[in-house]
Amino acid sequence: MPDRRPSIEGRGSWIAAAATLAILSISYGAPLLIVVGLKPIQEALGTDRSVIALAGSLVWVGTGLGGIPMGWLADRIGIRAVVAIGAVATAFGLAVSTIGGTIPLYLGHGLLIGLIGNGAVYAPLLIYVSRWFDRRRGAAIALISSGQYIAGVFWPSIFERGIAAYGWQTAMLGYAAIVLVCILPLLPLLHAVPRPVSSGGPANAGRNRSVLGLRPNLVQAVICVAGFCCCIPMAIPNSHLVAFCSDIGVTPVHGAAMLSVLLGCAFVSRQFWGAMADRIGGLRTVMAGSACQAAAIGAFLLTQNEAGLFVIAGVYGLGFSGLIPSYSVAIRDLFPSAEASWRIPTVLFTAMSGMAVGSWLAGRLYDHFASYAPAFATGVVFNLLNLVLVGFLVSRLPRRGSPVLAPA
Repeated sequence: MPDRRPSIEGRGSWIAAAATLAILSISYGAPLLIVVGLKPIQEALGTDRSVIALAGSLVWVGTGLGGIPMGWLADRIGIRAVVAIGAVATAFGLAVSTIGGTIPLYLGHGLLIGLIGNGAVYAPLLIYVSRWFDRRRGAAIALISSGQYIAGVFWPSIFERGIAAYGWQTAMLGYAAIVLVCILPLLPLLHAVPRPVSSGGPANAGRNRSVLGLRPNLVQAVICVAGFCCCIPMAIPNSHLVAFCSDIGVTPVHGAAMLSVLLGCAFVSRQFWGAMADRIGGLRTVMAGSACQAAAIGAFLLTQNEAGLFVIAGVYGLGFSGLIPSYSVAIRDLFPSAEASWRIPTVLFTAMSGMAVGSWLAGRLYDHFASYAPAFATGVVFNLLNLVLVGFLVSRLPRRGSPVLAPA
């Protein structure tokens, strides 16, 4: 039977979502340059792989940390202005990274591409779109979050060819121009969010409440730690797959193609996870996706056959892709809408910190053992810890249809 409740969803909602998807498909290309160019940059700078991987890690930390003040700022000066700041900072960060040496690389990636750049793009846009939807929020958040995977499908092979032909510095400068030319014209499509037409539920709950029978901030903390733990294993294939393939004899072209397969499968399956979150809730979807990720990350330990790795990369993409959007849906399920501007960026910060640690740790373990096997094994351990934490919260969920928030 169709849902006849009043809703803010309409044509404007999907215009906002489509514009956001396009913006994120460009902004998330910037961090992929260092993933595809990890070995050439390492050779050019004459340093360890973990040193270069740390620059990619700083992007994740900066993106998560920057999202907290930028989410607040977007509520005050508008989403268009904040995203414009992010686009300009990302382009400038790519330019700074080409100067040479690790310090410009860290400043360009951590401060400019991460903190000020993607920090002003991802979390503020996710909050913005979540407020345009009240029925299909999970599907909408999954769709816009797929910008990361559209970038992953489209850009790695282009970057690999560009780096091989012109060098990594020229490739970064060229992409800086693309960021500005493609993102800034999309900003007029980001219209103001309409006022909600319905009341009741978590969005309007009072301050004196419990969540899942616990203090609200305790639930927030458990979700944050769980997000940190699940993103450590998530970062390993995303950040090191091309280099891993090169080490075991797979050509860089095929390695970049494998990364595209992984992220392409992630894009397709993310839509499935978003629809699932609308049906069973964000937390239950997180648990299902985490279980799939744990199985897939362990499978990387079982083969170094190229065909087998293509299959595992695809399966991994199918499994992990719903996790980050589902955490955001879980926050909107559990907490009032007015708190989204700080609760969602806080979860994203801890999750992206896990991505940063995972990316750096995998490089550090590789430098020590000359193999990625210990990194994949470590990822499995952190993934199991995530399942324990999320399982604890899921066990406290009421039956479907019962209120999640209760008076204290």
